[in-house]
Amino acid sequence: MDIKDLKTLIKMVTETDITEFDMENADEKIVIKRGRGQEVIHVTSPQNYSPQTQMMAPQAAAVPSAAPAPPVAPAAVVNDKHETITSSIVGTFYASPSPDSPAYVKVGDVVEVGQSFCIVEAMKLMNEIEAEFKCRIVEILKANAQPVEFGDPLFLVERL
Repeated sequence: MDIKDLKTLIKMVTETDITEFDMENADEKIVIKRGRGQEVIHVTSPQNYSPQTQMMAPQAAAVPSAAPAPPVAPAAVVNDKHETITSSIVGTFYASPSPDSPAYVKVGDVVEVGQSFCIVEAMKLMNEIEAEFKCRIVEILKANAQPVEFGDPLFLVERL
C-alpha cells in the first residue's frame, strides 16, 4: 500500500466512529486503532533478510501523526497475593503525565482495568502502561525519571 492510500484510509477511519480497523493480505497487514485521544497505526510487510530482497522490498512510509501502540505490561506472579507489573519496553519511567501533575497512582490506590499506572518514554514517544486487571498498588518499585529495561519490575500489586 502506498502512502496516498494509507493517508486516505486514515482519513476515512478518523471521520467515522470506527475505533479499530484491521486489514491483511499476502503482502502486508494494517491495523489502525483509535482511543484515548491517540491514533495508532501498524503496517508490517513480510521480512526477507537477504540483502537483495531488502533493497527491492517496498518499505512502509511513516505517517508523522502515527505513534506505535502503547505496550501492555506483562504481570509476573510474586506470591499468592502480589503480582509484579513489569516494563514491556526500554525507556524512562514517569509516574505522572507532566512534572507538575500528580502521579497516576500511589501506594494504596485501587486501579481499574485500562487505567494508567505510569508512562515509559522510549525515543520521545510516551507509552502508557495500563492495568489489565483490577488491583491495589502495594509498592511502586521505580523512582520518577529512572531508566528501565525490558522486564524491569515497576509496581507490586494485589489483584482484586
